[in-house]
Order: sequence, then C-alpha cells, then structure tokens
Amino acid sequence: MSPGPADTEPARDDVAVAWRGAFTDDELNALHAEAFDHPPSDDPWNRLVERHSLGWVTARDARGLVGFVNVPWDGRGHAFLEDTSVAARVRRRGVGVRLVEAAREHAAAAGCEWLHVDFEDRLRAFYLDACGFTPTAAGLVRLR
Repeated sequence: MSPGPADTEPARDDVAVAWRGAFTDDELNALHAEAFDHPPSDDPWNRLVERHSLGWVTARDARGLVGFVNVPWDGRGHAFLEDTSVAARVRRRGVGVRLVEAAREHAAAAGCEWLHVDFEDRLRAFYLDACGFTPTAAGLVRLR
C-alpha cells in the first residue's frame, strides 16, 4: 500500500492531528529545536520526509504546529518513529500519544508488521506505558 494523502482526525482539546499534514520547514525546525533543546537549523524537512518516509503526523492548534513525528520505513514490514516533538505549551495533554497512535494506525494500514522506536531512558514511561511499546534488546553504535 502506498502512502495516501493527508488524513485529519477531529480536533480534541483544540489540537488537530493529521497524517501527512502540511508544515513548513521553518516551523518544524523551530519545533524540533524546542523539543530537542538545540538551536534552530535550516533542515529541509519536507524534502527529507517525502523521500524517506512512509509518512508523518502533525498536530496543530490555533497558533500553529505543536507536534510532529516522522515515520520512515524499509518499504516493507518495518516502520520507525523518529523526531517525536511536542511544543512545551501543549505537553502533558496527550498530544504525543495521539501522534504515536496515528503513526501506528497508518503504519499498520500500509502493511507494516513492526513499529520500532528508540528513546532516552527519561521517556520510558511515555513510550512503554502511555503508547504500549514493549521493551526489547537492541544495539547501537555511534558513527561520529
């Protein structure tokens, strides 16, 4: 199944979540910088996700982009969560969980069998308890 057009769920708590929702590189760079505590960059997000991802999920409120998660994949059975970002002004309101739920739903609809995520230990309760991931053994090697 190929990725489809944007699909928006009804707004809850004044935040609308959309599969493959529109965003500008500038607004995503600002959100990513806030979420990951680094200076804003000029990454070409739209080009990158169009080229490498099954899709992505955006969350918006009346003031703009408040959430994002990228869903790259291997083109077959494995999808991955990357760059999960939620603006500080809407944290602890379930926006992150809704982003992950939408990613999970659309990855499954595309025929993926597995959804992978890695995360810092401080996010363990979010991914394992709130989002339903199961801990697994994995490996990591730093390349630079």
